[in-house]
Amino acid sequence: MPVDSEDTAMRESKRRQRQSGPGWHDYDHEAALENTDTDIGLCGWLLVGISILFMLVTLPISIWMCIKIVKEYERAIIFRLGRILQGGAKGPGLFFILPCTDSFINVDMRTITFDIPPQEVLTKDSVTVSVDGVVYYRVQNATLAVANITNADAATRLLAQTTLRNVLGTKNLAEILSDREEIAHSMQSTLDDATDDWGIKVERVEIKDVKLPLQLQRAMAAEAEASREARAKVIAAEGEMNASRALKEASLVIAESPSALQLRYLQTLNTIAAEKNSTIIFPLPLEMMQSFMKR
Repeated sequence: MPVDSEDTAMRESKRRQRQSGPGWHDYDHEAALENTDTDIGLCGWLLVGISILFMLVTLPISIWMCIKIVKEYERAIIFRLGRILQGGAKGPGLFFILPCTDSFINVDMRTITFDIPPQEVLTKDSVTVSVDGVVYYRVQNATLAVANITNADAATRLLAQTTLRNVLGTKNLAEILSDREEIAHSMQSTLDDATDDWGIKVERVEIKDVKLPLQLQRAMAAEAEASREARAKVIAAEGEMNASRALKEASLVIAESPSALQLRYLQTLNTIAAEKNSTIIFPLPLEMMQSFMKR
């Protein structure tokens, strides 16, 4: 428990540092990656000069090779002689490149979603479940997404799968079924910290479905049915107890006045007669029968 709390505190402190100083971590990486124009060397500058001369000589034909356009949701990372050009990502709109020496890569900045394939996970209480989910992320820093990792999308997908398995492996079955929001938040925090160096921002993680083995489903259904039947029996017993108490109180009231019993007889006869029965049972007082028996 102390180790988990320390790890959580470290993640929270890193997240607060990123929020208090927006992009300071990314700016350090960008500064190291963009410090390139002074490192291309004499041959590099010579090639750049030749490229500029070639562009001027072939005007206006070369202008169509130099002008590029990126869309509103895209950013372009320009490489000059294999090094990232100073100034970071370009766009949206028009930008210029030099022929032969410059190349560029477009990076989509929109939010991307993908499904986490169903993962067979062994929970903390040794129950095998199949869990899938969905992840929403976007590229926050195009320079880091291009320079620090080969394929940011594939890496994020694989990391999401392993993170799901690791997080669920520390939970009981009851926690997985009831605390989905907490699990999703934990996964988002872990993924966000891991992909920070790649320029990726994980916006949201959701658990879609938890599939249990068929035998476990039947066992849980039987347990729930038995629990409902037990509650029903308890409620019926409580009703019988309350009814017996009411009958006891009614008998005490009737015992105080013998005429109340006769009135009750008449009410009963009235109820039977209203139902159009062909047979009516009329109760006789025992005192009347005893008087006939004496005679």
